[in-house]
Amino acid sequence: MGQAYEIISIDKADAPSGTDGDNWHRYVIAQGKNTIRGHRQGSLRSVKEAVDGLVAQLNERRFGKRGRVNLVPTPKKSAAS
Repeated sequence: MGQAYEIISIDKADAPSGTDGDNWHRYVIAQGKNTIRGHRQGSLRSVKEAVDGLVAQLNERRFGKRGRVNLVPTPKKSAAS
């Protein structure tokens, strides 16, 4: 299946162009040669939690969702004559 996505770095950064506020972080996620770079505002802890969640979602998409409930559709009601 290849390499999984992983966090390469999370560093304190200036606000991205066109945004306000402080306490910004820049993150880098990689999967082999694929790289995702982004910014997120918040404490280092909250940014790490959010990026961890993003990495988990990316890897879940790669491997398919596990532990899903097998949903059974309900029969449709017939239209009144």
